Amino acid sequence: MKAKLILFLFLLSACSAPQQAEEKNAKRIITAGGTITEIVHELGFGDFIIATDITSTYPSGMQNLPSIGYRNQIKSEGILSLSPDLILAETDYLTPDVVAQLKATGLEVLFFEKPKTVEGTFTLIEELAEFLEVPEKGLKIKQKIQEQLAELNQYLADKNQEAKPTALFIMARGEDMIFVGGDDTFASSIIELAGLRPTAVGFKDFIPLTPEALAKFNPDYILLFDSGLASLGGKTGLTKIRGMEQTLAFQKDQILAFDGLLLSGFGPRVAEVALELAKNAYHD
Repeated sequence: MKAKLILFLFLLSACSAPQQAEEKNAKRIITAGGTITEIVHELGFGDFIIATDITSTYPSGMQNLPSIGYRNQIKSEGILSLSPDLILAETDYLTPDVVAQLKATGLEVLFFEKPKTVEGTFTLIEELAEFLEVPEKGLKIKQKIQEQLAELNQYLADKNQEAKPTALFIMARGEDMIFVGGDDTFASSIIELAGLRPTAVGFKDFIPLTPEALAKFNPDYILLFDSGLASLGGKTGLTKIRGMEQTLAFQKDQILAFDGLLLSGFGPRVAEVALELAKNAYHD
């Protein structure tokens, strides 16, 4: 009888451990950065998020929460008025002055690097899962991504990739603010992950796009955020970009637009969007 009682107590303790971890971390959380918001939600803490920033568009319910704004527009007064217990933000997302003001109140503020590779995705999931004390949930998310990556790799293995199509990412915020993505960016990473070849641009980060450069790059595919394409007036509005009509991508109607967070976030859906991009490029 005593042995049975000990076994019962052991099983009860094991079953209640995950619940205790969530109760321990059941805080009023504000997230700043769409990828962080998505991962925190996937880890089971979506109900504890009381506010987010404007990049936190997924899951869709996050858009119904109060918004703290965007980067240098965020004010400490707006955050403090929501009475949070914890801020989880991308590195450098908040200005030093705002961070100092928040920490002066005793508020816990933690920063995490925004990923731009799959390895970075796994690291961020691990860090958030460890902090929230749900490492087993983090492992499950990683395993799901790994399974999806295996599906992606099998798809690409079945394709003739001797001559990979080239792709160029353009960030548009209306016709007067147009930038092109270079090496070592989320854009080059997601293009490579999808089995395409980033257009050789010869620079890193993002720079303003010139007509001469666009003609020189002449990519097979042009990628944009769907919001960026909309800011130009849709595909017909691409003609507002000088040099666009001379590109193979435009002439063959190989313009691909994706949700901004989905394409750039390198969150739990990274393998999904890479496969979608690959299937568009390889015409499946």
